[in-house]
Amino acid sequence: QVQLVESGGGLVQAGGSLRLSCAASRRTFSSYAMHWFRQAPGKERDFVAAISWSGGSTYYADSVKGRFTISRDNAKITVYLQMSSLKPEDTAVYYCAAKSGPITTSRIDMDYWGKGTLVTVSS
Repeated sequence: QVQLVESGGGLVQAGGSLRLSCAASRRTFSSYAMHWFRQAPGKERDFVAAISWSGGSTYYADSVKGRFTISRDNAKITVYLQMSSLKPEDTAVYYCAAKSGPITTSRIDMDYWGKGTLVTVSS
């Protein structure tokens, strides 16, 4: 079992930045591909970004490419999402998820989920 705890959400003005963190509970974290998803009110949970277990591969949704950066520190068993040039449409609850094996954009393939952290971007 891997427990994931997100932090770093909050209220920010459009154009601002935030860094989300996701702390894992086990050292086996380093064997999992890590993902960020987000869910806006009344909408489905959508893929945002992913990083392979080694950190050597990353993948982004088109809507955040060039603005968000995913990274991981396996020594600290933590994954990060640096968000810049934030827009009101980025407002959502952001979830961290872990999956054994390769990166995927499908939420149904995730093995573990955090409880989420709310990001609100004001215009």
